Amino acid sequence: MIHVDNLVKRYKKAKQNAVDGISFDVDGGQFFALLGPNGAGKTTTISILTTTLAPTSGSATIDGRDVAREASAVRRSVGIIFQRPSLDANLTAEENVRLHAILYGLYPYAPSFRLMPAAYKRQVEELAVMLGLEADIFAPIRSFSGGMARKLEIVRSLIHRPKVLFLDEPTAGLDPPSRRTLWDYLTTIRREHGTTVFLTTHYLEEAEQADCICIVDHGRVVANGTPAELKAQLAREVLVVDAPDRARLKTELAGLRLTATGVGPFEIALEGSRTHAVLRSIETPLTLVQTRSPSLEDAYLEIVGKPDA
Repeated sequence: MIHVDNLVKRYKKAKQNAVDGISFDVDGGQFFALLGPNGAGKTTTISILTTTLAPTSGSATIDGRDVAREASAVRRSVGIIFQRPSLDANLTAEENVRLHAILYGLYPYAPSFRLMPAAYKRQVEELAVMLGLEADIFAPIRSFSGGMARKLEIVRSLIHRPKVLFLDEPTAGLDPPSRRTLWDYLTTIRREHGTTVFLTTHYLEEAEQADCICIVDHGRVVANGTPAELKAQLAREVLVVDAPDRARLKTELAGLRLTATGVGPFEIALEGSRTHAVLRSIETPLTLVQTRSPSLEDAYLEIVGKPDA
Protein backbone atom coordinates (compact mmCIF):
# COMPACT_ATOMS: atom_id res chain seq x y z
CA MET A 1 0.00 0.00 0.00
CA ILE A 2 2.87 2.41 0.82
CA HIS A 3 6.31 2.05 -0.75
CA VAL A 4 9.12 4.45 0.17
CA ASP A 5 12.43 4.11 -1.64
CA ASN A 6 15.55 6.10 -0.70
CA LEU A 7 13.52 9.21 0.08
CA VAL A 8 15.50 12.43 0.57
CA LYS A 9 14.40 15.93 1.57
CA ARG A 10 16.75 18.85 2.01
CA TYR A 11 15.37 22.30 2.78
CA LYS A 12 16.91 25.39 1.23
CA LYS A 13 19.98 26.66 3.09
CA ALA A 14 19.95 23.56 5.33
CA LYS A 15 23.32 21.98 6.11
CA GLN A 16 21.96 18.44 6.20
CA ASN A 17 19.03 16.44 4.91
CA ALA A 18 15.83 16.46 6.96
CA VAL A 19 15.06 13.04 5.46
CA ASP A 20 18.19 11.20 4.46
CA GLY A 21 17.55 8.20 2.24
CA ILE A 22 14.83 6.35 4.15
CA SER A 23 13.06 3.27 2.77
CA PHE A 24 10.17 1.17 4.10
CA ASP A 25 7.00 -0.62 3.00
CA VAL A 26 3.52 -0.76 4.55
CA ASP A 27 1.09 -3.52 3.59
CA GLY A 28 -2.59 -2.87 3.03
CA GLY A 29 -4.62 -2.96 6.25
CA GLN A 30 -1.52 -2.69 8.45
CA PHE A 31 -1.14 -0.52 11.51
CA PHE A 32 2.26 1.13 10.91
CA ALA A 33 4.01 3.48 13.34
CA LEU A 34 6.79 5.92 12.47
CA LEU A 35 8.66 6.89 15.63
CA GLY A 36 11.59 9.13 16.43
CA PRO A 37 12.71 12.11 18.52
CA ASN A 38 11.90 15.71 17.62
CA GLY A 39 13.69 16.69 14.43
CA ALA A 40 14.12 13.09 13.29
CA GLY A 41 12.23 13.63 10.04
CA LYS A 42 8.81 12.19 10.91
CA THR A 43 6.73 15.24 10.02
CA THR A 44 8.72 15.82 6.83
CA THR A 45 8.13 12.21 5.78
CA ILE A 46 4.40 12.34 6.45
CA SER A 47 4.19 15.68 4.63
CA ILE A 48 5.78 14.14 1.54
CA LEU A 49 3.49 11.09 1.68
CA THR A 50 0.41 13.31 1.95
CA THR A 51 1.62 15.45 -1.00
CA THR A 52 1.99 18.70 0.95
CA LEU A 53 5.76 18.68 0.45
CA ALA A 54 7.85 17.66 -2.57
CA PRO A 55 10.79 15.28 -2.09
CA THR A 56 14.30 16.30 -3.13
CA SER A 57 15.01 12.83 -4.49
CA GLY A 58 13.91 9.24 -4.12
CA SER A 59 10.36 8.06 -4.56
CA ALA A 60 7.20 7.15 -2.67
CA THR A 61 3.97 5.57 -3.84
CA ILE A 62 0.60 5.05 -2.19
CA ASP A 63 -1.61 2.36 -3.67
CA GLY A 64 0.75 2.30 -6.64
CA ARG A 65 0.52 6.04 -7.35
CA ASP A 66 3.56 8.30 -7.16
CA VAL A 67 3.13 11.02 -4.52
CA ALA A 68 4.96 13.61 -6.64
CA ARG A 69 3.63 12.87 -10.14
CA GLU A 70 0.11 11.74 -9.20
CA ALA A 71 -0.59 13.95 -6.21
CA SER A 72 -4.31 14.42 -6.91
CA ALA A 73 -4.94 10.68 -7.10
CA VAL A 74 -2.92 10.12 -3.91
CA ARG A 75 -4.98 12.72 -2.03
CA ARG A 76 -8.17 10.89 -2.95
CA SER A 77 -6.70 7.71 -1.43
CA VAL A 78 -5.67 9.15 1.94
CA GLY A 79 -7.25 10.72 4.99
CA ILE A 80 -5.27 12.90 7.39
CA ILE A 81 -5.65 13.83 11.05
CA PHE A 82 -3.14 16.55 11.76
CA GLN A 83 -1.30 17.18 15.02
CA ARG A 84 -3.13 20.47 15.40
CA PRO A 85 -6.92 20.64 14.98
CA SER A 86 -7.89 21.75 11.48
CA LEU A 87 -11.63 22.25 11.92
CA ASP A 88 -13.39 25.52 11.09
CA ALA A 89 -14.71 26.76 14.44
CA ASN A 90 -17.23 29.02 12.70
CA LEU A 91 -19.12 26.02 11.29
CA THR A 92 -21.13 23.18 12.80
CA ALA A 93 -19.71 19.68 12.92
CA GLU A 94 -21.78 18.54 9.94
CA GLU A 95 -20.87 21.65 7.95
CA ASN A 96 -17.18 20.82 8.41
CA VAL A 97 -17.81 17.32 7.09
CA ARG A 98 -19.97 18.60 4.20
CA LEU A 99 -17.31 21.10 3.12
CA HIS A 100 -14.72 18.30 3.08
CA ALA A 101 -16.97 16.05 1.00
CA ILE A 102 -17.69 18.82 -1.52
CA LEU A 103 -14.01 19.79 -1.82
CA TYR A 104 -13.19 16.16 -2.57
CA GLY A 105 -15.82 16.19 -5.31
CA LEU A 106 -17.83 13.43 -3.68
CA TYR A 107 -21.11 15.31 -3.82
CA PRO A 108 -22.42 18.50 -5.47
CA TYR A 109 -22.75 21.59 -3.30
CA ALA A 110 -25.92 22.00 -1.26
CA PRO A 111 -26.52 24.80 1.27
CA SER A 112 -27.92 22.49 3.95
CA PHE A 113 -27.74 18.92 5.19
CA ARG A 114 -31.40 18.43 4.29
CA LEU A 115 -30.66 19.11 0.62
CA MET A 116 -27.65 16.80 0.39
CA PRO A 117 -27.98 13.40 -1.39
CA ALA A 118 -29.30 10.46 0.62
CA ALA A 119 -25.95 8.63 0.29
CA TYR A 120 -24.15 11.50 2.03
CA LYS A 121 -26.73 11.67 4.82
CA ARG A 122 -26.50 7.95 5.41
CA GLN A 123 -22.70 8.00 5.47
CA VAL A 124 -22.53 10.90 7.95
CA GLU A 125 -25.09 9.26 10.22
CA GLU A 126 -23.27 5.91 10.18
CA LEU A 127 -19.89 7.48 10.99
CA ALA A 128 -21.39 9.72 13.68
CA VAL A 129 -23.00 6.72 15.38
CA MET A 130 -19.75 4.73 15.17
CA LEU A 131 -17.89 7.54 16.95
CA GLY A 132 -20.66 8.45 19.39
CA LEU A 133 -21.31 11.89 17.86
CA GLU A 134 -24.87 11.36 16.65
CA ALA A 135 -26.26 13.77 19.27
CA ASP A 136 -23.71 16.49 18.42
CA ILE A 137 -23.24 16.28 14.66
CA PHE A 138 -25.22 19.51 14.12
CA ALA A 139 -23.70 21.36 17.08
CA PRO A 140 -21.18 24.20 16.57
CA ILE A 141 -17.53 23.25 16.77
CA ARG A 142 -17.01 25.87 19.49
CA SER A 143 -19.04 23.67 21.86
CA PHE A 144 -16.85 20.59 21.30
CA SER A 145 -14.29 19.25 23.75
CA GLY A 146 -10.84 18.27 22.48
CA GLY A 147 -11.84 14.61 22.36
CA MET A 148 -15.05 15.33 20.45
CA ALA A 149 -13.16 17.48 17.94
CA ARG A 150 -10.68 14.64 17.34
CA LYS A 151 -13.57 12.23 16.73
CA LEU A 152 -15.10 14.64 14.25
CA GLU A 153 -11.79 14.87 12.41
CA ILE A 154 -11.94 11.08 12.05
CA VAL A 155 -15.48 11.33 10.63
CA ARG A 156 -14.30 13.99 8.19
CA SER A 157 -11.17 12.08 7.17
CA LEU A 158 -13.19 8.90 6.48
CA ILE A 159 -16.01 10.47 4.49
CA HIS A 160 -14.25 9.75 1.18
CA ARG A 161 -13.40 6.19 2.31
CA PRO A 162 -9.59 6.53 2.19
CA LYS A 163 -7.38 3.49 1.83
CA VAL A 164 -4.77 5.02 4.15
CA LEU A 165 -5.43 7.09 7.27
CA PHE A 166 -2.47 9.24 8.38
CA LEU A 167 -2.44 10.16 12.06
CA ASP A 168 0.11 12.82 13.00
CA GLU A 169 0.15 12.93 16.82
CA PRO A 170 -3.65 12.36 16.85
CA THR A 171 -4.01 12.36 20.65
CA ALA A 172 -1.78 15.35 21.42
CA GLY A 173 -3.45 17.46 24.10
CA LEU A 174 -6.08 14.85 24.99
CA ASP A 175 -6.57 13.48 28.49
CA PRO A 176 -5.96 9.72 29.04
CA PRO A 177 -9.67 8.69 28.92
CA SER A 178 -10.13 10.55 25.63
CA ARG A 179 -6.99 8.95 24.20
CA ARG A 180 -8.23 5.48 25.12
CA THR A 181 -11.68 6.12 23.65
CA LEU A 182 -10.18 7.48 20.44
CA TRP A 183 -8.03 4.39 19.98
CA ASP A 184 -11.01 2.12 20.61
CA TYR A 185 -12.77 3.85 17.71
CA LEU A 186 -9.71 3.66 15.46
CA THR A 187 -9.44 -0.08 16.15
CA THR A 188 -13.11 -0.49 15.16
CA ILE A 189 -12.54 1.46 11.95
CA ARG A 190 -9.55 -0.67 11.00
CA ARG A 191 -11.50 -3.85 11.64
CA GLU A 192 -14.65 -2.79 9.78
CA HIS A 193 -13.11 -0.90 6.85
CA GLY A 194 -9.68 -2.55 6.43
CA THR A 195 -8.08 0.89 6.51
CA THR A 196 -4.28 1.13 6.57
CA VAL A 197 -3.24 3.29 9.54
CA PHE A 198 0.01 5.28 9.49
CA LEU A 199 0.82 6.79 12.90
CA THR A 200 3.40 9.21 14.23
CA THR A 201 3.30 9.72 17.99
CA HIS A 202 5.35 10.52 21.08
CA TYR A 203 3.10 8.28 23.21
CA LEU A 204 5.00 5.03 22.76
CA GLU A 205 2.24 2.95 24.35
CA GLU A 206 0.05 3.88 21.36
CA ALA A 207 2.50 2.08 19.08
CA GLU A 208 2.56 -1.14 21.15
CA GLN A 209 -0.24 -2.65 19.04
CA ALA A 210 1.31 -1.71 15.70
CA ASP A 211 1.97 -4.43 13.15
CA CYS A 212 5.26 -2.77 12.24
CA ILE A 213 7.34 0.05 13.69
CA CYS A 214 9.94 2.13 11.89
CA ILE A 215 12.22 4.29 14.04
CA VAL A 216 14.01 7.22 12.45
CA ASP A 217 16.73 9.46 13.86
CA HIS A 218 18.54 12.32 12.11
CA GLY A 219 16.57 11.57 8.96
CA ARG A 220 17.60 7.93 8.72
CA VAL A 221 15.93 4.61 9.55
CA VAL A 222 17.69 3.15 12.60
CA ALA A 223 15.35 0.24 13.34
CA ASN A 224 12.42 -1.54 11.75
CA GLY A 225 10.27 -4.46 12.88
CA THR A 226 7.35 -5.58 14.99
CA PRO A 227 7.17 -4.35 18.62
CA ALA A 228 8.11 -7.84 19.81
CA GLU A 229 11.13 -7.98 17.50
CA LEU A 230 12.39 -4.57 18.62
CA LYS A 231 12.01 -5.48 22.27
CA ALA A 232 13.65 -8.88 21.84
CA GLN A 233 16.62 -7.57 19.88
CA LEU A 234 17.32 -4.28 21.60
CA ALA A 235 16.25 -4.59 25.23
CA ARG A 236 16.89 -7.09 28.01
CA GLU A 237 14.73 -8.72 30.62
CA VAL A 238 15.55 -7.40 34.08
CA LEU A 239 15.44 -9.11 37.49
CA VAL A 240 14.75 -6.74 40.40
CA VAL A 241 15.89 -7.84 43.87
CA ASP A 242 16.23 -6.25 47.30
CA ALA A 243 17.30 -7.27 50.79
CA PRO A 244 17.45 -5.78 54.31
CA ASP A 245 21.25 -6.01 54.09
CA ARG A 246 21.80 -4.19 50.80
CA ALA A 247 25.56 -3.87 51.29
CA ARG A 248 25.90 -7.67 51.59
CA LEU A 249 23.63 -8.22 48.58
CA LYS A 250 25.60 -5.73 46.46
CA THR A 251 28.89 -7.41 47.35
CA GLU A 252 27.47 -10.85 46.58
CA LEU A 253 26.10 -9.76 43.21
CA ALA A 254 29.49 -8.33 42.29
CA GLY A 255 31.14 -11.59 43.34
CA LEU A 256 28.75 -13.54 41.13
CA ARG A 257 29.68 -11.23 38.24
CA LEU A 258 26.07 -10.15 37.80
CA THR A 259 25.59 -6.69 36.26
CA ALA A 260 23.43 -4.85 38.77
CA THR A 261 22.37 -1.20 38.74
CA GLY A 262 20.79 1.00 41.38
CA VAL A 263 21.41 1.43 45.09
CA GLY A 264 18.51 -0.78 46.09
CA PRO A 265 16.39 -2.32 44.85
CA PHE A 266 18.95 -3.66 42.39
CA GLU A 267 18.21 -4.30 38.72
CA ILE A 268 20.05 -7.27 37.22
CA ALA A 269 20.27 -7.53 33.44
CA LEU A 270 19.74 -11.24 32.80
CA GLU A 271 21.40 -11.22 29.34
CA GLY A 272 20.44 -14.80 28.54
CA SER A 273 20.68 -16.09 32.12
CA ARG A 274 17.67 -17.84 33.56
CA THR A 275 15.85 -16.17 36.42
CA HIS A 276 15.73 -19.28 38.61
CA ALA A 277 19.43 -19.99 38.12
CA VAL A 278 20.32 -16.44 39.20
CA LEU A 279 18.08 -16.60 42.26
CA ARG A 280 19.53 -19.97 43.34
CA SER A 281 23.02 -18.48 43.21
CA ILE A 282 22.10 -15.65 45.63
CA GLU A 283 22.49 -16.58 49.30
CA THR A 284 21.56 -13.21 50.87
CA PRO A 285 17.95 -13.36 52.17
CA LEU A 286 15.76 -11.38 49.75
CA THR A 287 12.66 -9.31 50.49
CA LEU A 288 11.84 -8.44 46.87
CA VAL A 289 11.97 -10.50 43.70
CA GLN A 290 10.44 -9.20 40.47
CA THR A 291 11.02 -9.69 36.79
CA ARG A 292 10.44 -6.85 34.36
CA SER A 293 10.07 -7.52 30.66
CA PRO A 294 11.34 -4.82 28.33
CA SER A 295 8.78 -2.30 27.11
CA LEU A 296 8.71 -0.61 23.74
CA GLU A 297 9.98 2.51 25.53
CA ASP A 298 13.02 0.56 26.80
CA ALA A 299 13.82 -0.58 23.27
CA TYR A 300 13.20 2.89 21.84
CA LEU A 301 15.57 4.55 24.33
CA GLU A 302 18.28 2.02 23.57
CA ILE A 303 17.97 2.81 19.87
CA VAL A 304 17.80 6.61 19.91
CA GLY A 305 19.43 7.25 23.29
CA LYS A 306 17.98 8.91 26.33
CA PRO A 307 16.89 12.55 25.93
CA ASP A 308 19.04 15.28 27.34
CA ALA A 309 18.18 16.22 30.91
